[in-house]
Amino acid sequence: MKSVAVAGGNSGIGKETAVHLARRGARVIIACRDPVRAEAAVTDIRRRSLSLAVHHRQLDLASLASVRHFCRCFLEAEKRLDVLINNAGTPGRLGWTSDGFQICFGTNHLGPFLLTNLLLDRLRESAPSRVVTVSSDTYTFAKLDFSRLNAEGNRFANYSRSKLANILFTRELARRLEGTGVTAHSLHPGYIFTNWASHYSLGVRLVCYLFMSLFFISSELGSQTTIHCATSDQVLAHNGGYFSNCQPAKLSAQALDERAAKKLWDTSEQLVGLSH
Repeated sequence: MKSVAVAGGNSGIGKETAVHLARRGARVIIACRDPVRAEAAVTDIRRRSLSLAVHHRQLDLASLASVRHFCRCFLEAEKRLDVLINNAGTPGRLGWTSDGFQICFGTNHLGPFLLTNLLLDRLRESAPSRVVTVSSDTYTFAKLDFSRLNAEGNRFANYSRSKLANILFTRELARRLEGTGVTAHSLHPGYIFTNWASHYSLGVRLVCYLFMSLFFISSELGSQTTIHCATSDQVLAHNGGYFSNCQPAKLSAQALDERAAKKLWDTSEQLVGLSH
């Protein structure tokens, strides 16, 4: 039985991904911040998938201590990890994590970066295995200024910068894991009808929900590219690749910058305390 960890598997495309993988016979561990919501999600995923091999563990990606605790518990309990799905994240929120990082950069990039690194040995031991990271094509609007990597910008700038970081992280991860049997893939899930605008004012929420109802897709449809990257053999020929609509997608020059990817990795190691 394959073992899959889905960060943010309690709602949205993460939950739909968990349902699909459980239906395929995988042991699924959803990792999320709120244990009450996680338990409710596990019950629903089990009901829909007709599988009891669905469990949850608490994980707050905005807290490096929480990430480390999750990984210690996971490694003690789980002997395999065939697929790690970095799906959890936050929209372009303002503010700071308890570790002093801009909350969007900390939650969407540094948390998954630390999570993946702490689980790498288990992924290697379980090879062939995969790391799938949910990004967004909003990355094209980002500018990665290393002198302001952790700076507070506007909400959209915060979000798009973290999504560019996801892609650069994936590409550098793939380069470092070449030949190990562990592959890495990032993706754009589409524009999903979710409650991501809940942090905004009432007026902004109303406009967003009206717009989303007309042009956005459901979480079930939005999960398809994640599922494709987690299960299809076709993606193996595109290690480090970026996918959209279940197909390889072209990246901008900035996202293909190998020097920036290496520098982001080295900087991230220092920020999360992994540098040697």
